[in-house]
Amino acid sequence: MVQAVITVNQENSGIENDISKMESFVINGGHPLKGSITPQGAKNEALQILCAVLLTSEKIIVHNIPDIIDVNKLISLIKNFGVKVERIDKGSYSFIADNVNLDYLKSKQFKLDGKGLRGSIMLVGPLLARFGKGSIPRPGGDKIGRRRLDTHFDGLIELGAKFKYDKDGNFYSVEADELKGKDLVLDEASVTGTANIIMAAVLARGKTTIYNAACEPYIQQLCKMLNRMGGKISGVGSNLIQIEGVNSLNGTEHTLLPDMIEIGSWIGLAALTKSEITIKNVGWDYLGQIPYVFRKLGINIKKKDDDLYIPPHKKGYEIQNFIDGSILTISDSPWPGFSPDLLSIVLVVATQARGSVLIHQKMFESRLFFVDKLIDMGAKIILCDPHRATVIGHDFKSQLKASTLTSPDIRAGISLLIAALSAKGQSTIHNIEQVDRGYENIVDRLINIGAKIKRVKN
Repeated sequence: MVQAVITVNQENSGIENDISKMESFVINGGHPLKGSITPQGAKNEALQILCAVLLTSEKIIVHNIPDIIDVNKLISLIKNFGVKVERIDKGSYSFIADNVNLDYLKSKQFKLDGKGLRGSIMLVGPLLARFGKGSIPRPGGDKIGRRRLDTHFDGLIELGAKFKYDKDGNFYSVEADELKGKDLVLDEASVTGTANIIMAAVLARGKTTIYNAACEPYIQQLCKMLNRMGGKISGVGSNLIQIEGVNSLNGTEHTLLPDMIEIGSWIGLAALTKSEITIKNVGWDYLGQIPYVFRKLGINIKKKDDDLYIPPHKKGYEIQNFIDGSILTISDSPWPGFSPDLLSIVLVVATQARGSVLIHQKMFESRLFFVDKLIDMGAKIILCDPHRATVIGHDFKSQLKASTLTSPDIRAGISLLIAALSAKGQSTIHNIEQVDRGYENIVDRLINIGAKIKRVKN
């Protein structure tokens, strides 16, 4: 029996979590799965909403929070600010930021904690808006290429903040006696940048307009929550957002959407393993082009009320060409375009399709570098350049095989896990924090649909 090894890198953070740093998945792949799976709450929305609790001294209750490393790190971080956090039930928490400790911003611990999590950048806007100052060490996160912060700080500077950057310490700071509304045109439709600027502008004096704003469901959810808190935000769901600043915000209750990236991951899992899977309560209205793109790959997706059903693809699936017969190209773009977080999933699914597809990852120049691991498993992929890869599908005539693998980020990690579940034989995935960062309780949930996978300590 051949053994495959997938290694993922441990990020260094000062915030402790209960996940062992030395754990592995052991997988016996090549078996079809069957059953239903319910998506977790949206990770990317959770990171925004948790930062937004700093905007008010009143209680905020949030439901459907996923129990994953990145979210738990942020909860620990805001606790260190003195925010009162109470677990109400599974996935439900209350937050009261009535006694925020700004001295934590100056501490060595904050510099250590903040750099371990990409989402910590969204603390700056709320802190600046409510307390007149905000700081953040250069945040970490996935190693998928450059993730610049210009959009965030350019917008805050336009609202009246004074910006400082400690080059030696990689530490960013902004201060303002008062923020004033401004007409802004963002240089890119950054989701986190848009969120940061919205959270700053909601308490600024006067009117702010944000053109070329990101309009992902996460941003829509943030705006809806802020409006329930007493904010005055219009244009929600468009790329032109208008904000009338208010003096203060109230408490509220909020429920996170299902995670559309996880939904796309389970669609890919069902297709590659020829499984019959129902994904429950997917929130069809917020899936955008996800069903369309997977259907272009030949995957049969059915809508059953708010559930998404994938029948077993016993005869495989065939990639559709463009109407002029040219090769299909799947690329990422701002919402309502296809999410860059799902291109890794699409790529691994295409390895067993009938036909060929060009994957164009526009946003990050390092995200496709994991394809060498799939090539080691027997996939036919040509990496054209850092942004483009051509996949020639096997049509299941040659299954992926076991090999030694390494994962650089969350989405590559889940893609390689899906590949291992489809490959015959035993696979071992080491240092599994990368997957745990974005996917809740993944072993038990996969076991429930028939996967032969277990978590072991090394």
